[in-house]
Amino acid sequence: MGSNPLRHKVIDLYKTLLYLGQDYPAGGDYFRPKLKAAFMKNKDVTDPNEIEMLLARGQYVVKELEALYMLKKYRTLKRRYYPEESKMKPPG
Repeated sequence: MGSNPLRHKVIDLYKTLLYLGQDYPAGGDYFRPKLKAAFMKNKDVTDPNEIEMLLARGQYVVKELEALYMLKKYRTLKRRYYPEESKMKPPG
């Protein structure tokens, strides 16, 4: 079981998602059970091609989470440095 080269990739993906889930807007306590359920749903998959497809989907989720966090950071910084912009009325 430990000799499967894809096993290491799956564990790395799980750890990455677990780390990213700490900053999830709904909280890490919400994210962790959802993550575990998603991985447990596919625990019996043995076809290497299907595992690669699931890994690619997981990497897509990682990129989406990173984009979500970057957007959150951008909006926070924008509010911090340009607070009067939201109070300004449009010209005309």
